[in-house]
Amino acid sequence: MEGMMPRISPDDAGGKNVCAFLDMLAWSEFTSRVTNSDDGYNVIVGGQLFSDYSDHPREKIWIPKWKVVSTAAGRYQLLARYYDAYKRLLRLSDFTPVSQDRIAIQQIREQRAMADIRAGRFDDAVGKCRNIWASLPGAGYGQFEHDIAPLRGQYLKAGGAIA
Repeated sequence: MEGMMPRISPDDAGGKNVCAFLDMLAWSEFTSRVTNSDDGYNVIVGGQLFSDYSDHPREKIWIPKWKVVSTAAGRYQLLARYYDAYKRLLRLSDFTPVSQDRIAIQQIREQRAMADIRAGRFDDAVGKCRNIWASLPGAGYGQFEHDIAPLRGQYLKAGGAIA
């Protein structure tokens, strides 16, 4: 494993496969690869960094390549409007790394992918989560999508197991 790892503990996350899946997502979304970032937790879409974890940065960034304005931020590139809903749902007080991990885990749960991740059914879990993260294969948002093989490689490198 490299320097990455979610800040939430494997026990709180639901196991080491879940933590490995979170690392794979951060790699897939490119946030954990941004130079001088806090493992991707402080990355705004487009690669800028933010420093205040008290709230979602809510920056509106024009992405010329995709011709969209996005508020995506954090390790898992969460949109501001979704942060507000998850902040209430999960009773979060901030946008700190552990809060971001908890939101991503909740999103995985909502896609009914948690059992697949825990059981090592990696490809099935990715397929269920692709509508949340545009970088996953088959997401269909017109943005860059990874092939499954490098994602699987990152997941394994992060300590995940495949059934």
